[in-house]
Amino acid sequence: MNDYPVRVGSMLYTLVDPNAGHEVAYNRWYERDHFYAGCLVGPWLFAGRRWVATRRLKDLRFGDGHAVSSPLDAGSYLAVYWVHEGHHDEHFEWAIKQVWDLYGAERGFPDRTHAHTVLFDRPRSAYRDADPVPIELALDHHYGGLVTLAFDRADGVSPDDLAAFVDDVALPALFAGGPYASAVSWRPIPRGGDVTENAPMDLGTDSGGDERTLQLVFVDDDPTDTWQRVRDYAAAIDASDLATVRYAAPFIPTVVGTDTYTDQLW
Repeated sequence: MNDYPVRVGSMLYTLVDPNAGHEVAYNRWYERDHFYAGCLVGPWLFAGRRWVATRRLKDLRFGDGHAVSSPLDAGSYLAVYWVHEGHHDEHFEWAIKQVWDLYGAERGFPDRTHAHTVLFDRPRSAYRDADPVPIELALDHHYGGLVTLAFDRADGVSPDDLAAFVDDVALPALFAGGPYASAVSWRPIPRGGDVTENAPMDLGTDSGGDERTLQLVFVDDDPTDTWQRVRDYAAAIDASDLATVRYAAPFIPTVVGTDTYTDQLW
């Protein structure tokens, strides 16, 4: 099974804040209803995972404060979903109808604010280990942490030149001898050209254009103690003059079935 047929082709990335005073209600609604009814029961979406940024994790973020989260500390709960390669349109045609049907049945949750909800495709993966956990399994692997980075390619720089530097130089340094296990880089589907333009709520900051790379880095444990590695990684990308890091944020997984962390968001 070195050439396995299950492949991720696109991603839904949704970063949201519950309104103050609604933290527990939001967590329970999303986990016990929407995570499944709005996403996982749909066709061709085969994996999902929820993550949280507590106040201590938000305080580690760096960036310009509007590329992903505006302000920089906006967005407490992150949900990430994988859609099977070649079936993006089939899933999201179902999804937009489903979300309107759920809202019509009073199964929405108005007391929340989206920071950055965007669709992505064109994944490119890199790994620390010779026999790694494939990205397709990463959302089910129970990693202890996740880091999201967004960086924008400089004018005149080709996607291939940037990918070569990130994959061959910057990521190996991040991976070496540490808990950072894998990374998957994505390109946004610009909003207005996808089904999110028909969503029944404001989806937060703009998707970014073709210059944008959004990267998910999976970490064996909580990234707090090794956050300097991420700062060094971002500094190497900035110093290359190939791209500018606009956002870096750590997350830890939610504790499914509990309200853990709902009192630590602000």
